[in-house]
Amino acid sequence: MRKRKGFTLMPAITLASLSLLIGLPSLSGISLYAATSEKFTPVVVRPGDTLWHLAAVHTPTGGSVQETVDSIEAANHLSSATLTPGEKIRIPSSH
Repeated sequence: MRKRKGFTLMPAITLASLSLLIGLPSLSGISLYAATSEKFTPVVVRPGDTLWHLAAVHTPTGGSVQETVDSIEAANHLSSATLTPGEKIRIPSSH
């Protein structure tokens, strides 16, 4: 009967060492940057206000009102364009 050879860690150690030799130099050249915090303008919805109207008011000249609507929806986690008077929403100041 043959004696079963035990598992050795040498192949795993060799592979890990080789991975570090290849990976570390490429990782050392990576620069990480923190995301800039986005600023918001708080708005209280008044009777008759629509999302499109508020976006149009806060869209810079030459900007896209639809992009502003999209960013307002995203910033406020809105599932629809329906606004309720008295509701407080945040409008990204970049728009």
